[in-house]
Amino acid sequence: MNKMWWKEAVVYQIYWRSFYDTNGDGYGDLQGVIEKLDYIKELGIDVIWLNPFYESPDRDNGYDISNYYEMMEKAGDMETFETLVKEIHARGLKVIMDLVVNHTSDQHPWFLESKSSKDNPKRDWYIWEDSKEGGAPSNWRSYFTPSTWKYDEGTSQYYFHSFAVEQPDLNWKNADLREEIYSMMRFWLDKGIDGFRMDVINLLAKQEGFPDAKNPTNIDYLANNPGIHEYLQEMNREVLQHYDAMTVGEIPFVTPEDGLLYVGEDRNELNTLFHFQVADEMPTWDMLRYKEIQRLWYEGLKNKGWNSQFLNNHDHTRQVTRYGNDGEYRVESAKLLATMIHTLPGTAYIFQGEEIGMTGVRLPSIEDYDDIAMKNKYKEEIAKGRDPQEVFESLLLLSRDNSRTPMQWNSQEQGGFTKGSPWIKVNPNYKEINVEQALSDKDSVFYYYKKLISLRRTHEVMVYGDYQDLSEKDENLYIYKRSYNGVKWLVLLNHSDIEQVASLPDDFQSDRKQLIIGNYSNKRSISSEVSITLQPYEARIYEVKESS
Repeated sequence: MNKMWWKEAVVYQIYWRSFYDTNGDGYGDLQGVIEKLDYIKELGIDVIWLNPFYESPDRDNGYDISNYYEMMEKAGDMETFETLVKEIHARGLKVIMDLVVNHTSDQHPWFLESKSSKDNPKRDWYIWEDSKEGGAPSNWRSYFTPSTWKYDEGTSQYYFHSFAVEQPDLNWKNADLREEIYSMMRFWLDKGIDGFRMDVINLLAKQEGFPDAKNPTNIDYLANNPGIHEYLQEMNREVLQHYDAMTVGEIPFVTPEDGLLYVGEDRNELNTLFHFQVADEMPTWDMLRYKEIQRLWYEGLKNKGWNSQFLNNHDHTRQVTRYGNDGEYRVESAKLLATMIHTLPGTAYIFQGEEIGMTGVRLPSIEDYDDIAMKNKYKEEIAKGRDPQEVFESLLLLSRDNSRTPMQWNSQEQGGFTKGSPWIKVNPNYKEINVEQALSDKDSVFYYYKKLISLRRTHEVMVYGDYQDLSEKDENLYIYKRSYNGVKWLVLLNHSDIEQVASLPDDFQSDRKQLIIGNYSNKRSISSEVSITLQPYEARIYEVKESS
């Protein structure tokens, strides 16, 4: 296993529109990121990941791009971006940005040309098909709508969209299109960015002929199709191998066996990936399933490829609400989840606000939400005759807006995020949960994260250590060992709201073990030679070094 900077890094995701607004328009901006860089540096972050800021009609919060070379007015201008990159690098940090090349906006000049006529030179830069039996070419469902197909009256054909109708998919079979994408990637890399987070990158290749699916609601037919690895190897050959760039692919519907094809060190494709077995298969916490997923991915990638560790991002509900306890044990469970993410094999990711224990939100009505996926699903279900309130309640937990509410900087109006009217409501708990409060409390979630990140920088066992689960069948305790070059760490996690007794393995039943970090400031845990009684949501890490 090769040692690489991106394996050792901790990545901080900035959803800039909800980070910090400097001009009072209600949207965060890149100048706001610049002004908060010292805060990020203080936390100890290595890499910043920026969500899309390209020119866009903004139907899907920037993931519908109308110009890959221009900036969204809400975000700022190119000069601000260049200053941001300079300031990030001046602090010894790196920056990666979203690469969105499965689809564009329907307002992109490429698509406007493509739909203008069947014989336009850019017609097959997108995917067009004739109707089938008087209807759509197939029964496929998109992420956001009941069909992947939208009829265009101007040319009497359907175009393909994996997401919203305003997001037509690009046709990666077209070599000219691919070269245009590679040129765009070089443009941004030459501006000094340090890599890409690649949006739904395993959707680029489509099934030949678009055959009807037996179960169209299971949309895994959108991903991992023949040709995808050839595209990514070409991308690597033409662009990525010429830069010291970090690449992380967003890769849904993938198993460890398939994942290795994307990130195997002998494959010349991507460095690492986000898989979604946790997010997609665990709407709420399921300890046994989580352990199984971790074991399978560790075994599948060991010494061959690299994983990522995360529990929330801009698409998934904040982790302390979804997988922790955001009530009585918010602080303890936030620290426990952090301990887990930062000590499991793979690169650790932090989503803005996670480091202060920000929670999910419940806004009063569907009108208060912005998430296009949630709103489209709401309309679809209401059209079936379902009770509106019932539908609303069913969509709340997994709404993407749970994680998109503005960053809570202080207890002032709008949480210090903006002096204007925010594009989406601030979580009402901002007066109790905010950065200013966290920085004033030495036992806050922030300082716990800071210590974890510092430990990662100084203890290679945290990054490169072998992993062994010692608690496979326990539904409350997660106990595992990391071992590297004679150093052994034992991670003890009580993921429950009652005390639990954790048995210690033989090599930690001695006075040689040293407590590295724990999430309770008081030391009430009862310890014997063979066990430790852990308090609700308590996390502890012990170290033992082999005697010389």
